[in-house]
Amino acid sequence: MKETAPGNAAELPIHRVDVVEPGVPELEHHIRCQIGENLQFDTAGLATYCFANWDARVFDAFVLAAAIQFCDHTKARPSVRWGRKIILRVPIHDPVRWRSAAVSEALHRALDFLTGDRWHIEFVARKRPEDPPPQLNLSLPNSESIIIPFSDGLDSRAVAGLAERKHGHKLIRVRLGSRSLNGHPTKGERVPFASVPYRVRFGRRRSVESSARSRGFKFALLSGVAAYLSHARQVIMPESGQGALGPTLVPVGQAYEDYRNHPLFADRMEAFLSALFDHDVRYVYPRLWYTKAETLAAFTAECPDETNWALTRSCWQGQRHVSLFGRWRQCGICAACLLRRMSVHAMGGAEERATYIWEDLSAIRYEDGAAAGFKNTRPQGALYEYAIAGTLYLDHLATLQHSPANQVQLDRQVFQLSRSLGVSEQKTQRKLERLLAQHAREWKDFVGSLGPSSFVAQWASGGP
Repeated sequence: MKETAPGNAAELPIHRVDVVEPGVPELEHHIRCQIGENLQFDTAGLATYCFANWDARVFDAFVLAAAIQFCDHTKARPSVRWGRKIILRVPIHDPVRWRSAAVSEALHRALDFLTGDRWHIEFVARKRPEDPPPQLNLSLPNSESIIIPFSDGLDSRAVAGLAERKHGHKLIRVRLGSRSLNGHPTKGERVPFASVPYRVRFGRRRSVESSARSRGFKFALLSGVAAYLSHARQVIMPESGQGALGPTLVPVGQAYEDYRNHPLFADRMEAFLSALFDHDVRYVYPRLWYTKAETLAAFTAECPDETNWALTRSCWQGQRHVSLFGRWRQCGICAACLLRRMSVHAMGGAEERATYIWEDLSAIRYEDGAAAGFKNTRPQGALYEYAIAGTLYLDHLATLQHSPANQVQLDRQVFQLSRSLGVSEQKTQRKLERLLAQHAREWKDFVGSLGPSSFVAQWASGGP
């Protein structure tokens, strides 16, 4: 089982970052990352996590997560290999706790496995303690809570709706985006976990690495901390099978497998959180063996009054890349958008044409599918490459179980998942085979609906 980044650590490019308090000099040959400047904490957002007695471990965990994000984005990955050696120093309130073998080893196992890098994190004592935020009078369920990470995504909205019908007021949403749970600014809200309590500023260095594997740590930590604070024992992970398992079954190029939403990474986060907070929490995947289309179909059937799923966002692209006439659309051609469009088609739904920049996937030429007035339609550059990669990813996933060359990979996945989930290999194999077969049917039907001459169908059949 892969526990660390591939390759010899001595050969990896080194990235040294020193997180410092204001007025404290950084170590020589380290990049300065200052609390309050590069790592900024939102008082109101932080207060939604600190509604009981002040726990410095929570604040230190957020400093760590923000620092990991800073490191991940400020060192580009090598062009011919994946991993980096990241040396990070972080000031915290309780060095004894963080330096303990149980906490430190669990943290490094989780980060190395998630990112494919080699992490070396040193914890030092703070010069002065952090002032606790004002405590809010927040309402939590009286009985044992259940946590669900909540974002603008389709799976997130659908699974939260399904979980709320099952668990009622026990369910607590943990906001993963910059907006509040209802899509409005969080100022003045009196609900727990209403916004991400920190933000990362890269300064003049800017973000130079887009793979962003550290996002998995950020989101798992936010939901894990919420579980600890609300005494919850369970975190519901909303990803459907294609999103949780697909990126490890069909890695892109020479990239390290993407475990951000995978049960194997969740296992390692459980060990880390248990060691840090002395609180056991389990990440569960109720939709792991279902496609996104099946999840959306279940949501619309069981929650017929919930019609806001069309307002969710799946696209990877930022506002400056896919806006038209001042409106931020979704690109419609990256892997996430294609999976969304395929899923909506499979469950018999429909979206407005203007949801996407690439309005017409049945166009014969890639550039002809974009909305009138959008300028960046040339068949080259990042958007074009995302479109081809997204198409080939979904097509490869659809043919995976029929290729003998992939059998070793599938067997390995079955072996690991069966142990992670505590079920037999035979049962795990049957469920994985059904998931892949369902995905293949949905993909074939979706591509067929676009017509044999569409640019998507051409790429899927081996073009352009």
